[in-house]
Amino acid sequence: MKFNSVFDIIGPVMIGPSSSHTAGAARIGRAARHLFGQEPEWAKVHLYESFAKTYRGHGTDYAIAGGLLDFETDDPRMSQALDIAKEKGLSIEFIEEAGKAPHPNTTRIIIGKGDKQQELVGISIGGGKIEVKELNGFELRLSGHHPAILIMHNDRFGAIASVTQILAKYEINIGHMEVNRKDVGKHALMVIETDQNADSDVLEALKASEHIINIANISN
Repeated sequence: MKFNSVFDIIGPVMIGPSSSHTAGAARIGRAARHLFGQEPEWAKVHLYESFAKTYRGHGTDYAIAGGLLDFETDDPRMSQALDIAKEKGLSIEFIEEAGKAPHPNTTRIIIGKGDKQQELVGISIGGGKIEVKELNGFELRLSGHHPAILIMHNDRFGAIASVTQILAKYEINIGHMEVNRKDVGKHALMVIETDQNADSDVLEALKASEHIINIANISN
């Protein structure tokens, strides 16, 4: 296994016993929340292999709940996230799946509010790092080793250009980028791996750009 820095060995600042099962799980939940654009009313969390076997003991359940509540990995409320979710009216069902998955730390999170629904597949690859493999049927290819910005947008002329111009303005270098769409003129998904973490100013500028629907930032 290749480590890029000492922080890959130490792991992230977090609440919980496991960087893979707690910090990574929280980041998957938070990515789902950010792409959804609001706090959901309900969530169905399908857990596979190692996640399914150990999610209670390793805190994967409260970590995903905390992510859905938009908690950072080191938020002191993380261990109470299940109770807080219940108080807020967020119903979360955890489903242990018996089938195989591409990675032992895999979860499929389906969330909804009103008539809006979203499905995300994520894996925790170690050290708190995550990969989002699928979003609403869009297959993604993220290395998990670099910061990434996921942008759901309307498939319109100029949408991609406006995003790249903003990143250039803030001197954010693009390492890898791909755009997927299901049909012309419908929703599309932009996946951008960058060399630097995008700060709040960059994300706010992107959110304000024309044709952007929702954004999720996956930082390292």
